Amino acid sequence: MIIRYLYNRKKIMVALETPICDFGWKAPEFNLLGIDNKFYSFQDIKGTNGTLVMFICNHCPYVKSVIHRIVEDVTTLKEKGIGVIAIMSNDVNDPKYGEEDSFDNMKLFSEKNNFVFPYVYDETQSVGREYNAVCTPDFFGFNANNELQYRGRLEESKMEIIPDAKKELLEAMIQVSETGSGPKDQIPSIGCSIKWKE
Repeated sequence: MIIRYLYNRKKIMVALETPICDFGWKAPEFNLLGIDNKFYSFQDIKGTNGTLVMFICNHCPYVKSVIHRIVEDVTTLKEKGIGVIAIMSNDVNDPKYGEEDSFDNMKLFSEKNNFVFPYVYDETQSVGREYNAVCTPDFFGFNANNELQYRGRLEESKMEIIPDAKKELLEAMIQVSETGSGPKDQIPSIGCSIKWKE
């Protein structure tokens, strides 16, 4: 895991990179409350050709800058038989970012960005820890056998959009849906650190 320090509006933000893909690692189960007041498990959202579990939040500038592209790519992936869910594991009592990451603001963030997937709250942070999520956004792409095949980034864009950036997540998950295997070469996702409870 690589740690970087970014200076944003006179605040020091910790940026982390995800580990390399542990091919074949089995998806842990969960049961989390969504912003629609329904509970979702992995089995509930599992797709016939694979499943994408994303760890995101409301405040992260990385997430904010690419959320429209995430929604676009997920829309395509759902058509390919990929099930998708987004999990928010941050501590909502964090003094700097907790209020923006609150459950109520999860609802507003989802509505504003036209989410086409469940957005659920990992209140105890146990799911984030079991998945070893490290940053937002953090992507876990599984095949139809619930085996991890992708742990890379969305695309080259970070906090600034690159117009013609290669759609790495989209292409990888289409490959997973068609072959059951992800690409061998993957570039880590980078984003704000998960805000863990003390």
